Amino acid sequence: MLIALAWGWFEAGWLRRRVVEVELEGVPPELDGLRIAHLSDFHLGVPSPGRRATEKAVAWVVARRPDLVCVTGDLVSRRAGLPALERLLGELGPCFVVLGNHDLAQSRDPFSQRVDPEAIEALEGVTLLGDEAVAIELRGRRVQLVGVDPRTYARRQARPQELADPEADLRVLLCHFPGIARRIPGVFHVVLAGHLHAGQIVVPLPGWKLRLAHLRAWEVEGVYRHGSSVLHVSPGLGTTFVPFRLFARPEVTELVVRSA
Repeated sequence: MLIALAWGWFEAGWLRRRVVEVELEGVPPELDGLRIAHLSDFHLGVPSPGRRATEKAVAWVVARRPDLVCVTGDLVSRRAGLPALERLLGELGPCFVVLGNHDLAQSRDPFSQRVDPEAIEALEGVTLLGDEAVAIELRGRRVQLVGVDPRTYARRQARPQELADPEADLRVLLCHFPGIARRIPGVFHVVLAGHLHAGQIVVPLPGWKLRLAHLRAWEVEGVYRHGSSVLHVSPGLGTTFVPFRLFARPEVTELVVRSA
């Protein structure tokens, strides 16, 4: 048992840095090679090796200088993590962010603390997206980013498809919860999500894996396709409930767009 706990503590800080190419239909050749950094689930404010993984992930993204930086929620678990969050998001530079359920204290964690979204929105360089959209120009093309508020998602009231701009050359949806992709297949070129921590505590069994953090989830990490949409589920960087990971390393991912 002590060996398992020691390994789980080590693995929670053992960052994986991954570069993944994703082929997207309908994206113009000017955007071929566009790089999107995806980070998720910092869970700052609690003692965990995940803080170390988050620090390393931010440093990696800063060094690589991607075209877009996106963060998909659960930034803090306690308000004590806000100073670290401000520093880390400042290091990332311009980034697009959505909140997760832990940021609003909507979780099974009885000690979870709600943070003021306005405090995050006020951070320099941070574009916090609720149920709203923004458009930017990259390589002479229009790129739209749309967010989903975790509260409207939980009430099944989120309608990001109504914000999608069919004229945009690349449409990117940020939602903490991967389930959004099954509701609106094909509307967005890329859907970025987190939440599931790749299971966090995983027991390998013959032919499958028992993911203790989310027993019923099946799209828990990596790339999935829903129609013409590509869903990327980040394994995240921090931990919840226990400061351990087992067969579910923290990860920061760079997605490289390839025009189909």
